[in-house]
Amino acid sequence: MLRLAVLAFTLAFSVSFAADSDKGDKKDKKKKDEIKPYDEVITEEAQTDVGLFIVHRIDDKVYYEIPPDALDQELLWVTQIARTQSGFGYGGTGVGNRVVRWQKRDKRILLRDVKYRIRAEGDDAVRQSVEATSLEPIIKAFPIKAWGKDQAAVIDVTSLFTDDVPEFSAKRKLDASGVDSKRTFIEQVKSFPENIETKVLMTYKLKSGGDGASQRGRGRRGARRDPSQGGVTVLLHHSMVKLPDKPMSPRLHDDRVGFFSVSFQDFASDEHEVDQIRYITRWRLEKKDPKAEVSEPIKPIIFYVGRGVPDKWKPWVKKGVDAWQPAFEAAGFKNAIRGEYAPSEREDPDWDAEDARYSSIRWLPSTTENAMGPHVHDPRTGEIIESDIIVYHNILKLARDWYFTQASPSDERAQKLPMPDDLIGELLAYVIAHEVGHTLGFPHNMQASSSYTIEQLRDPEFTKKNGTEASIMDYGRFNYVAQPGDGAALIPVVGPYDFFAVEWGYRQFEDIKSPKDEKPHLAEIVARQVDNPMLRFGNADPSEDPNRQTEDLSSDSIQATSLGLKNLERVMSYLVDATCKEGEDYSLLQNMYTQVIRQRDRELGHVVSVVGGVQRTNLRHGDSDQVYFPISGERQRTAVAFLNERLFQTPKELIDPNVLQRLEANGAADRILASQKRTLRSLVSENRAKRMAELAENGSDDHYLPVDMLSDVTGGIWSELDTVPVACDLYRRNLQRAHVELLTGFVEQEKPSSDLPDLCRGELRNILDRIHAVNDNCADRTTELHLRGIASRLGVLLDPRMVVPTEFPRERVETASGK
Repeated sequence: MLRLAVLAFTLAFSVSFAADSDKGDKKDKKKKDEIKPYDEVITEEAQTDVGLFIVHRIDDKVYYEIPPDALDQELLWVTQIARTQSGFGYGGTGVGNRVVRWQKRDKRILLRDVKYRIRAEGDDAVRQSVEATSLEPIIKAFPIKAWGKDQAAVIDVTSLFTDDVPEFSAKRKLDASGVDSKRTFIEQVKSFPENIETKVLMTYKLKSGGDGASQRGRGRRGARRDPSQGGVTVLLHHSMVKLPDKPMSPRLHDDRVGFFSVSFQDFASDEHEVDQIRYITRWRLEKKDPKAEVSEPIKPIIFYVGRGVPDKWKPWVKKGVDAWQPAFEAAGFKNAIRGEYAPSEREDPDWDAEDARYSSIRWLPSTTENAMGPHVHDPRTGEIIESDIIVYHNILKLARDWYFTQASPSDERAQKLPMPDDLIGELLAYVIAHEVGHTLGFPHNMQASSSYTIEQLRDPEFTKKNGTEASIMDYGRFNYVAQPGDGAALIPVVGPYDFFAVEWGYRQFEDIKSPKDEKPHLAEIVARQVDNPMLRFGNADPSEDPNRQTEDLSSDSIQATSLGLKNLERVMSYLVDATCKEGEDYSLLQNMYTQVIRQRDRELGHVVSVVGGVQRTNLRHGDSDQVYFPISGERQRTAVAFLNERLFQTPKELIDPNVLQRLEANGAADRILASQKRTLRSLVSENRAKRMAELAENGSDDHYLPVDMLSDVTGGIWSELDTVPVACDLYRRNLQRAHVELLTGFVEQEKPSSDLPDLCRGELRNILDRIHAVNDNCADRTTELHLRGIASRLGVLLDPRMVVPTEFPRERVETASGK
């Protein structure tokens, strides 16, 4: 009975305690949600910034004070990784863009995610159905802490930035598992009339084991990560920008002209399916005088050369922006785009590059060899709202390295390092003009660099007018085709395609009520592509289309590479004199020697793409009867013959003792082998073999079969077997072993998906038979042992039951002299 009484008392006490606790929790929650007087929330310690919203910073907390008229407006939220650690990408990496709106609901403010992926343009009935399935998700709800002036809601938004909110999280970009809030801090909050900028020092926990194994290896861009670290800290930049009250009239996308775009599904289409609609991204340029053939715009595109740009480079950066003026004038706009110098702090202390009303060019003190031209655009229409071009300091090194290896034989200024500032300035202006092109809405046009012939690239008058590629948006870089004495231009300019694309994207037409009304006018412009290949667009496709490669020049990649290799031989002849100074080490020589090898690899890679290549012509039905044009078999054979001559033969110019004895004890054997292996793997690949086989099956009689290609490559790599006595030097022995290793890898595939494994087996059998035919006619013991070792491995691979001889057959083959 006593035990029962105690148990009853315990249960009663527990219930009573639980009830009291529940009342306490409700009381605490009610107190927490209670709306307090303004002064109790926004105290005198608050640092206040007035703009789109009124922003308050109190210690480590951030409050938004949202006026009623700012609610329900559509805002674009852009998240980027502004700065990061080595091995985790690079600063400027985008995390995500989304449209949001702030809404009041009772005593809370909701942040909602606005979706534009599906729409019903112009059909009320369908629009209602679309809206019924397009409920805006709630990202986060915030209790109202106080009321400001005119019933402005004050909310604590700290957790929006310090918590791992999925909609704004960078953890997928970093392969991380979540946020470590104890190592996360809000660094800066700025409020401007049209945007709010927030920077957060965000620490993410790294995954451990399983999926996290990659964290101990290399990062996304190949940089080595610290295996001892358990987290990664990045500077996350959130930008919330007000979208235009009146949306811009959009322009429909056409894949024959290169523009970035926004897309959505239109359920009100007249077609018998959902229509995928794409609008190009472009600035809102409107003529002051719509009737005039050429008029100044109501609002020009202005890029401010940032305060952080070094003074000596500012004029060149401005020149890169102004380079686009002629193209816009040809499209009907005078002074449509220009560069201006940002005001100093004394001239305008309120000017800020992060203000969305200003587009700027920022200079970052970084060893990153890159520059970026991103832009912020309205997802409803594609209107570009603002842009901040990022230039990393070491872009100067990258431009210098390119120009030295590609163009210095034709420019004496570049044959001695350091190059003069005026030359570096010209290279910088080119880089800026390219990045400005991205901010105008243009992606890379990799077809443009194949639009010019060899003769045109060596012509001073042609290149002075048109530059070295039809579009500055290509990766043609500098004119490595030009030879000393040609007098040709060496640096790209805003070219014929760029003028064409600006006109197609920005020309203003009269009496236009909808994007569809523009179609006849735009069709008239794009029709020029049919007869003028310089006006054609093509994105990168280096493995399939030899006309859409990066870092290439001319319509004839074989001849261009031949001329380019001659220039590289010239560079090697003065490499030491150009890079070495009394009392300094050989680090610059090392860098430039590496750059020469890389440039050689690029140029030889352009020839590889000819083999099994198919040229794509981006024309429509009625303009062309076919889209894909296979490269002739004869030209493919010429490409392989060129590779046998220039890639697989030992490049004597790269093993100059005058260079190598200053750099490393091991010489260049491993470097040269790595170069040859990369290109060989690209040439002998499954996708290429499949394409060649199918083209031969369905194409004309002028084809090139994979079996013939493999035979030709073997003939080039093992050409010593046709000589007596046989002598294989170090570099050829390395290459021959790599060739056997590559073919063996295909033979040993467990589930072959092409003819390649069988073809490779046949080629290995051919190599083995040819080695056996050598007998003992070797010029030296090393060659004999090398061939014997290859024969032993191939014998086991091709017939595991066979007994491999330890010596060559003793029968001798007569030489020409009879000995």
